[in-house]
Amino acid sequence: MAVPRPARVQDVHELAHAMPHVTVEHGSKGNPVYQVGGKSFVFFRTPRPDAVDPHTGERYPDVIMFWVPSESDKLALVQDPTTPHFTTPHFDDHPSVLVRACRLGEITLSELTELVEDAWLSRASPTRARRWLDTHPTAR
Repeated sequence: MAVPRPARVQDVHELAHAMPHVTVEHGSKGNPVYQVGGKSFVFFRTPRPDAVDPHTGERYPDVIMFWVPSESDKLALVQDPTTPHFTTPHFDDHPSVLVRACRLGEITLSELTELVEDAWLSRASPTRARRWLDTHPTAR
């Protein structure tokens, strides 16, 4: 039996870019922002005061934001402190989760694929989402 491969930062880029109708914008610091129909679904954040190391107070330099379909999906991901998914008060009532790039290896490529696909589906137009789901029956 094959051992699941851990996820990597390069996988985030490849998976996000492989979704249909995706464009890549760049933030003020050159950070990639993956969009579908002009709506962000995966966003590489710059260091911000809301995501800091609890021991040093240093801002995390490697936070990636993923949109999620609902608040219940978000809670399912962030409630277990052993997973790399987290949120901050800045994202209260925002349908997204955060993951530090340095912790991506704690999830499998399959889990990351689902996270990126769900992010895309939550931001794509209903028509685009339906078309994609029609050709990917095992998704969701």
